[in-house]
Amino acid sequence: MVNNNINNHNEQKQRLYQHLREIVRPRDPFLASGGHFFVREYIRSQFQQWGEVSIHEFQEDGKIYQNLILNLPGKEDKPPILIGAHFDAVPNSPGADDNASGVAVLLELGREFAMNPPQYPMRLVAFDLEEYGLLGSAAYAAQLKEEKQPLRLMFSLEMLGYCTKETNSQIYPPVLKYFYPSKGDFITFVGNISTIPDLIHFSRNQRKLGIPSEWLFVPNQGKLVRATRFSDHSPFWDRGYKAIMVTDTAFLRNPHYHKSTDTIDTLDLDFMTDVCQGLITGIYKL
Repeated sequence: MVNNNINNHNEQKQRLYQHLREIVRPRDPFLASGGHFFVREYIRSQFQQWGEVSIHEFQEDGKIYQNLILNLPGKEDKPPILIGAHFDAVPNSPGADDNASGVAVLLELGREFAMNPPQYPMRLVAFDLEEYGLLGSAAYAAQLKEEKQPLRLMFSLEMLGYCTKETNSQIYPPVLKYFYPSKGDFITFVGNISTIPDLIHFSRNQRKLGIPSEWLFVPNQGKLVRATRFSDHSPFWDRGYKAIMVTDTAFLRNPHYHKSTDTIDTLDLDFMTDVCQGLITGIYKL
């Protein structure tokens, strides 16, 4: 059993690395449009292995952009769990942690849940234009709300690969530093109040697998702690959905955030793989 677990970990780690090799490149939609197009089509090709890919189009400054969607059936007819990650990056950054790490995990979740369906249907969404104001996720959340489509839960995978055991490597918004660790070696779940049972569930599940984990709920759609709103979950918060950001805490830990140095070699692939496995296990247990 131990050897099987090690083999599974190593195989998943290798698949995540292969995704990163394709995704990590300049891909700002305006200044690196070739890379942006390549990554979008890579995600599409991966999704197509597991099912029909739907396109959600939205308009910005007279241009049409696309969110890519893969719907996977569950064992029961229930509202779906939506898992999203943005695939664009800021100018002049290859965006390994931000957010190739999230997209790589999204693709691996697609593979897993297509082969072994959980109880809930899964909806995987690759969002565009997150770096320009959460535009892709805001457009999609607005459409879901207008159509009155229910969700069991929404996850935003936002930077999942940077981990360090150095003391005082983790910083926080005011006050929170008194309640959380000083080492940036944990994964964080941040949700609105209605997600508290899920926050506890997923954080405990990660810890049972040996992965340090912390959780935080924020009232008032996170407006009192602005740093908790900087990802694709917040448009879902604003429209009353239960939503959780899964993150290594981004600029509060990673010194390469939004820089040209955000490269694959700065990531901890074992940490990233453990996070991926923890999410898979947690979803199966819902």
